[in-house]
Amino acid sequence: MNFLEKLLSIVVPCYNAEDYVERCINSLVLGGDKVEIILVDDGSTDGTGRVIDYYQEEFPNQIVALHQANGGHGQAVNTGVYAASAPYVKIVDSDDWVSFSALKKILAFIEKCVTQDELVDMILSNYVYDKVGAKHKKVVSYSFLPQEKVFSWDKVHLVFGQYLLMHAIIYRTELLTKECHLQLPKHTFYVDNLYAFEPLGYVKSIYYLDVDFYHYFIGRDDQSVNEQVMLKRIDQQLAVNKRMVRFYVENVAADSPQARYMKYYLEIITTVSSILLIRGKKAEYLAKKKELWQYIKTYDVDLYRKLRRRVFGVGVNLPGRVGRSLASGVYRVVHKVYGFN
Repeated sequence: MNFLEKLLSIVVPCYNAEDYVERCINSLVLGGDKVEIILVDDGSTDGTGRVIDYYQEEFPNQIVALHQANGGHGQAVNTGVYAASAPYVKIVDSDDWVSFSALKKILAFIEKCVTQDELVDMILSNYVYDKVGAKHKKVVSYSFLPQEKVFSWDKVHLVFGQYLLMHAIIYRTELLTKECHLQLPKHTFYVDNLYAFEPLGYVKSIYYLDVDFYHYFIGRDDQSVNEQVMLKRIDQQLAVNKRMVRFYVENVAADSPQARYMKYYLEIITTVSSILLIRGKKAEYLAKKKELWQYIKTYDVDLYRKLRRRVFGVGVNLPGRVGRSLASGVYRVVHKVYGFN
């Protein structure tokens, strides 16, 4: 495919997604020939490979079907990103989908950027928690960000508890492949946090489109963000959390424009890890929480003090059973408000 023909590459990591990937693909092909759809079969053992090959045959000018040995979600993202030919790239999970009307507006903005030779580093849009059984679909928007203008990090002021998930982000492709050299780890869950974190150090220009683009399907019993599933995979969550700590300490200057937001994002992820371990209740989980905070302290005591003294750091480290119950109760309230996992 000719780089100049495409505006947006959409990478869809697929693993045993036969039952739901068609809905995802059907929402993407509506973007027409300006969209490159890269379907990465990550060693599926069901009919996923056949499904994506069928779509490639039906839409040869839009779809690229790639097959690889199982390497996990991160490796599938790596494969897709480095195969992308368009100036911008978006990750869409195989059980999620996008809004056609929002996609049209995003493509129109990208076309304007390309025509004027003024590519911004990151485009943001809204996403919707499409939760199973929920009558009200929670929309995550960023109304506190500037609209209809390019801006930098000094204008990024988000409300309490809000941060930029992978679902909200479209990156300039070469920022990932030639500047950041992003490489997500193999066979590891929760790498979407690394995708939404590590490239930010290279982002200088941002544009926010107030459109509900991404539909984040949530509620399957086997889904990776299901709380019980996350507890079973807690070591992978902790590995991602620790890599984020190392990346921040080694690569983010304290006086850089991104530092304030990236520290806040690290605080959120460390809080999520801590709350999960608290709710696990077992002594082994509580020991892992203690070890996580000790890891941060050992790696960078200044960062530890900053995180520990923040409201979330205080909350997840309240002493004793009563303190843990209080932290868990606050989590339940936040869960009800935001509707995640």
